[in-house]
Amino acid sequence: MKNIQVTLARRPAGKPRPEDFAVVESDTRDISEGEALVRNLYVSLDAGFRNWMDEGSGDNVLPAMPLGQAVMGLVLGQVVASRRPGLEEGSYVMARLAWEQYSIATPGDFLVDIEDDGVHPLSYHLGILGDTGMSAYFGLIDIGKPAPGETVLVSAAGGAVGSVAGQIAKLRGARVIGFAGGDDKCRRLVEEIGYDHAVNHRADDLSQRLAEACPNGIDVYFDNVGGPLQEVVLDHIAQGARIPFCGAVADYGSQERGKGPSNLFQLVTKCALMQGFMTHTQVDRYPEARRQLSAWLAAGQIRAIEQMYQGVENCGVAFSDLFAGRNFGKTVVRVAD
Repeated sequence: MKNIQVTLARRPAGKPRPEDFAVVESDTRDISEGEALVRNLYVSLDAGFRNWMDEGSGDNVLPAMPLGQAVMGLVLGQVVASRRPGLEEGSYVMARLAWEQYSIATPGDFLVDIEDDGVHPLSYHLGILGDTGMSAYFGLIDIGKPAPGETVLVSAAGGAVGSVAGQIAKLRGARVIGFAGGDDKCRRLVEEIGYDHAVNHRADDLSQRLAEACPNGIDVYFDNVGGPLQEVVLDHIAQGARIPFCGAVADYGSQERGKGPSNLFQLVTKCALMQGFMTHTQVDRYPEARRQLSAWLAAGQIRAIEQMYQGVENCGVAFSDLFAGRNFGKTVVRVAD
């Protein structure tokens, strides 16, 4: 069986560009005992995977991606052949596999069964009902714990996780402020997602704008970015602030990775909490999060925003657009129907 793959052609220098990836055709091998052949329907584009594209970037979470191989990523697919116990042909899965039409899931691959409820699009299981929505859910419910009347600030607020986090914070009765790059995105945050206010993080007078938007300080900062923006925010946190640290887009591929804020003592003086987390460590709670997110969707209390690309060959383009700030909501590539 022929397979179209998007491979890592070269190590990105900073932000990824389409030329960093190549589209190739290969043959799909026969599956062995304990494996399954998955026909990928959708590919999720997640900024965090930029972390493992650099040479020697492997860690205790994931290995560095090898050059010339299909790019690692989250997919939603359907099992077309299985020699893996408990994984039936025809079933749907969300898995960490690769940017390609067909993937072979081996025993060590991260994989979660998905049920098609016939109500929500399957692609939602990569977005608002998948790791994206669950990151927002776990980060806010477990760490942020916003209370009615508190001020919640979300960075990358128009992105996949940020767009959901802001909506959940509103449901909890908080006043929600979003960081976005550009006035148009700021407008969309308010008009389409329901943020109370949005701040252009590219503004020269950012600290002043933040002080005006959050006159009583920031009670919860849902951080998807890290970097210099985090330093600005720390100067405005309230007493007892909570900071769910979800991602560090500013550091992905940066040559200055590892340089932290110079004002971390703010965490001490404000008795604040900053805690990192990774969604895949709580697979046993996926049903809980999915039920709640699905209920909010059904009630019209939150909405899913998708930016859909067509064709697996456009994965590299979509990923590059993500880092260029051309996305709004969850970026997904449709591979097949």
